[in-house]
Amino acid sequence: MSTRETDEKMTAEEVIADLRVAPSTFYRWRQLGKAPRAIKLPNGDMRIRRSEYERWLSEREDAA
Repeated sequence: MSTRETDEKMTAEEVIADLRVAPSTFYRWRQLGKAPRAIKLPNGDMRIRRSEYERWLSEREDAA
């Protein structure tokens, strides 16, 4: 995987769709500090680096 693909920015909707969870679940995880780290843009939108998302998923796998 190239560096560019690793650092691709995902929207919250893309992460929610990939995880197949309800939006309310994802945003609750965010409030609890249990979601992947995100970048908040000046317009209020949120992006999540693919590398951060993959790291976060790996941590969940170890805990399973």
